[in-house]
Amino acid sequence: MGIRVVLFAIALLFASPSFGSVGFQKATIADPQGRPIAVGIWYPSNAQPSPQPLGLFSQTVAAESKVSGERLPLVLMTHGAYGSLASHYDTAIALAQAGFVVAALTHTGDNDSDQSYMGNRKDLIDRPRQVKVVLDWMLSSWTDHGSLDPKRVGMFGFSLGGFTSLVEIGGTPELERMALLCSTRPNAPECVFIKKSHGDQLEPNPPKPVWVHDARIKAAVVVAPAVSFLFGPGDLRQVSIPVQLWRAENDTNAPDQWNSALVRKELPRRPEEHIVPGVDHFVFLAPCSKALSAAVPSICQDAPGFDRAAFHRDFNQSVVRFFNEELKDR
Repeated sequence: MGIRVVLFAIALLFASPSFGSVGFQKATIADPQGRPIAVGIWYPSNAQPSPQPLGLFSQTVAAESKVSGERLPLVLMTHGAYGSLASHYDTAIALAQAGFVVAALTHTGDNDSDQSYMGNRKDLIDRPRQVKVVLDWMLSSWTDHGSLDPKRVGMFGFSLGGFTSLVEIGGTPELERMALLCSTRPNAPECVFIKKSHGDQLEPNPPKPVWVHDARIKAAVVVAPAVSFLFGPGDLRQVSIPVQLWRAENDTNAPDQWNSALVRKELPRRPEEHIVPGVDHFVFLAPCSKALSAAVPSICQDAPGFDRAAFHRDFNQSVVRFFNEELKDR
């Protein structure tokens, strides 16, 4: 009898999909104020996964499979300049394996194939609005929106996506501060980037936009936030949710002194801070494939001896743990 039970258990093991499978879908969302927004959606699934292409990456997912679970927490994901919905796919997979649904958008006008907004105020202003469009769609129009818990929504943002996240959760930037930064630090990477892009962020008399905030977001992971100098004294005082803040010790794209340090100082609630020693900005992007390394080597070159894949195992685990703690089922 004991042997038969063991054999039956083994048969079930091989006949059933492995625990922690991840489903994946792509969607295109209509934007009333702009071009359609591309979104990648990762989620728990019981279907059998297989290797699938994702831009210059490959991921093992169950494409177009059914969602497994109910009242699932949702995490929105926003990338940095030149990025796409694929920029943090490994973190999205880790979250989906842990029972989250992840919706990562490709920002209109600021992505790997369209840089028409880059260096311009429109990019800064429109990014949070695009995120809200995606959140509205996920909670009301996505085919499986009934499996989501609208009371458990988090956000993950890297670089300019970190700035986007801070606006989304209550930050109110001052666009005129960019000219102030560049008048005192003309060689700051932000200033060099704006000039290279022929952007308008240094022109006088910037507009007073209506910044889009979203109280549905209950926790945020802010990673190497860029252009954070735009948050002056008191500009983050409305951020009341828990924040996990990451930075690279040797960040040459978003230097700590006028980026993460200002965020850390201005947040009314002390963030959970993580500093990655001896590394630069791009270590937070998904470990590079051979195709990406050949296409954009500059974002794949890490400090000697640094293992990005090993780091991401710990990084992803910390992100999952934070959202598990802060988006508990209430």
